[in-house]
Amino acid sequence: MILGLSIPAFIALHVAISLVGIVAGLVALPAQAKGHFLPRTQAIFLIATLLTSLTGFLFPFRGFTPAIGVGIVSTLVLIVAFVAFYGLKLRGRARGVYAVSATAALWMNLFVLVVQGFLKVPALTILAPTGSEPPFLAAQGLLLIVMLLLGAAILRQPSVARKAASRVIA
Repeated sequence: MILGLSIPAFIALHVAISLVGIVAGLVALPAQAKGHFLPRTQAIFLIATLLTSLTGFLFPFRGFTPAIGVGIVSTLVLIVAFVAFYGLKLRGRARGVYAVSATAALWMNLFVLVVQGFLKVPALTILAPTGSEPPFLAAQGLLLIVMLLLGAAILRQPSVARKAASRVIA
């Protein structure tokens, strides 16, 4: 049991939180790249993504795993995003720091989604049973390229900084 939940129930909770973070990120960050800042959706994205990382540490594990590594890096990146968003209100360089850290946090969540997809979806597992085959690598490479383009598009939006700084939820 974890937090009073059976392992399957806890897995379902962890996945649900993760999906909320992913959906919120896939709404908020492309909107930001187009010059529209959605502070509530950004907040949902940040909180759900942080909860995804934190609940991931509660799973029973033995030793250091790649999932723990991703969780540690994601948590650190999210702390930076929270400071830029709430502490610095996206003023000055905090806007760029937030763009990079929020995009990286979303990428890590999507990276794990792709990994889990190839592990759990039979049609994908057949294509890449060990996770080192070309279809898996192509999916992760394409995801990385898309996320780099998204982050660059967010950084190119100078008008978002002024609007965002005045609308950030305190």
